Amino acid sequence: MFAPILKGLLLGLILSISIGPVIFAIIKQSLTNGKPAGYAFVAGVSASDISLLLVCNLFASLFTLVLEHKATIALFGAGFLLVTGLYTLFFKKIVIENGDESVDLVTNKRDLVKSFFSGYLMNTLNPSVFLFWFAWTAAIGATAEDSNNPISYKLIVFGTCLSFVLVSDLLKVVLAGALRPKLTEKSLIWINRASAIIILTFSAALFYSAIRYY
Repeated sequence: MFAPILKGLLLGLILSISIGPVIFAIIKQSLTNGKPAGYAFVAGVSASDISLLLVCNLFASLFTLVLEHKATIALFGAGFLLVTGLYTLFFKKIVIENGDESVDLVTNKRDLVKSFFSGYLMNTLNPSVFLFWFAWTAAIGATAEDSNNPISYKLIVFGTCLSFVLVSDLLKVVLAGALRPKLTEKSLIWINRASAIIILTFSAALFYSAIRYY
C-alpha cells in the first residue's frame, strides 16, 4: 500500500512543479479575475488530466496514431496558446474594484465556464502533457503487473497523483489571492504582460516542434 502512494506523490510532485504555460495561467487567472476564476481554471486543468489519463489507460493503442499526428496536435496547441497569449497581451483589460481590495472580483457563471474550458483546452492541447501521461501510464502499468491487484495499484498511484496536483494548484490560487490586495493596477498589468509573453514563448516552442515533426 505504501509503495503506490509514494509513487503517486512523487509523480504528482513532478507534474505540479513542471514549468509550463498552465502554472502561469493559474496565477494570472487568480490575480486578474479573482479566486473563483482561478478555481474554475484549476477544475478545467484537473478535468483535462483525468480525461487524458483515462484515454491513456483505456486506449493505449491510440498512442501510435497520436505519434503519427503529433505535428498536427502541436500546431493546434500552438495556435490555441498563440490566440490566448495575444488576447492576454493586447485585449485583456485589468480592473480593480474600488473599496475593500480583499474582496474577490465578482465573476458570473459565464466567466467561470470560460475559465474552466480555457484551463481544459490549454492543458489538453499541450502534446507534452499527453506524452507525460502516456509514458507514466506505461511505466506504472508495467510495475502494477507485479502486484497482487494491478487495477487497485494503478488507481492508488494515479488517484494520489491527481489529488496532489489538484491540491497544489488550489494552493497556487490561494497564494495568488493573498497577494492580490497588495498589488496595484500597474503591477497587475505587468504581470498580465509577463504571463502573455510566457504563453507566447511556449506557443513559439510548439510551432517549432511542429515544424520539426513535419
